[in-house]
Amino acid sequence: MTIARVLVIAGSDSGGGAGIQADIKTVTLLGGHAMTAITAITAQNTLGVTGVHPIPVEMVIAQIDAVASDIGVDAVKIGMIGSAATVEAVADRLDRPDLVGVPVVFDPVMIATSGSRLADDATIAAFGRLMRRATVSTPNLDELEALAGESLTGESAIATAAERLIAGGSGAILATGTRSGNGLRDMLFQAGSAEQRWEAGWIDTIHDHGTGCTLASGIATGLAQGMGLPDAIARARAFVRAALLAAPGLGQGRGPMGHRAL
Repeated sequence: MTIARVLVIAGSDSGGGAGIQADIKTVTLLGGHAMTAITAITAQNTLGVTGVHPIPVEMVIAQIDAVASDIGVDAVKIGMIGSAATVEAVADRLDRPDLVGVPVVFDPVMIATSGSRLADDATIAAFGRLMRRATVSTPNLDELEALAGESLTGESAIATAAERLIAGGSGAILATGTRSGNGLRDMLFQAGSAEQRWEAGWIDTIHDHGTGCTLASGIATGLAQGMGLPDAIARARAFVRAALLAAPGLGQGRGPMGHRAL
């Protein structure tokens, strides 16, 4: 039996709603095999993050080496990265022969759903290396603004910012979570291709912790399984929406979604 092997490089969420925990559930439920390189341990729940303990850079790379040398990797998903030094080390590791050509999905995590900051300025400044290696990066509007260095109002500004990043060497950009009337719109920008977009109605819930992690891991799983990027995005979006609708209502704040098989 052949199963798609997805390496997730991200932080741990003790509340189980986002991070490595959401990634593992997503990859597994979409039919892949999840492997992990944990970049940080966080103490958090639905109300916020109360502590962050970065994993030493050498240990992050050792985790990647361990699984890549034995099990192999069909796609990589990168989430919370921990530090600028870890960004540089991971980017170097992705350039080694065993991972060259492997699809990479980069979710440029900066702020948790609760509002807690998960990346400092130096780390954000280093994100460019991962974006240039990524098949696709999946910033929400706030993250795209930080990457572009300016406030973005309206679709034309979003498109211009994404196209500027791509012209600078980044892979495709999926600008996520843009409000559109009573719904949300995700827009995909790729070099040499027309913009593609997906729209759906707004799901009224506060239990949305882990949406970005889940979307990016879902896309990575699709790419690992041989799906084209637009099809991988479409399936991952459907998975996120199903998880939002199935949220169990846990905790006193922004609770976890209800990950389940489609």
